[in-house]
Amino acid sequence: IGLQLRATLENITRLRAEGEDFRWYLKLKCGNCGEVSEKWQYLRLMDSAPLKGGRGSATMVQKCKLCSRENSIEILSQTIKPYNAEDSEKFKTIVEFECRGLEPVDFQPQAGFAAEGAESGTPFNDINLLEKDWNDYDEKTKESVGIYEVTHKFVKC
Repeated sequence: IGLQLRATLENITRLRAEGEDFRWYLKLKCGNCGEVSEKWQYLRLMDSAPLKGGRGSATMVQKCKLCSRENSIEILSQTIKPYNAEDSEKFKTIVEFECRGLEPVDFQPQAGFAAEGAESGTPFNDINLLEKDWNDYDEKTKESVGIYEVTHKFVKC
């Protein structure tokens, strides 16, 4: 399942999830009984949990509170892509998840994003998109920079 992002970028490009410890905050639904997690849960590339029966590992392995089924979800690291200036106001897949019994139903962008000035290359780190808007000032170009109207959707890949 792919997570697509759409935002309006002002004088900024290469918006991306930064680092192995970036937290993808999701609400997850059990594919067996339909139970949706009440709390936001996060996935990080650096996390790994063994699958039952020695069948490898996944980013998150979780037993459903309602039906006790063991489900897992994996971040496909090679699918993580930046959201660039030319993607502004269009949906673009920024990450894909391999889902076994769990399905993401909601995404909450929080801290840990990074981007750079479109003209200057000025780095902007630890961007927090919880409010769905972010703005700053690029000293090199003497222009305001911003990320606005952040929305998302999930798509089958």
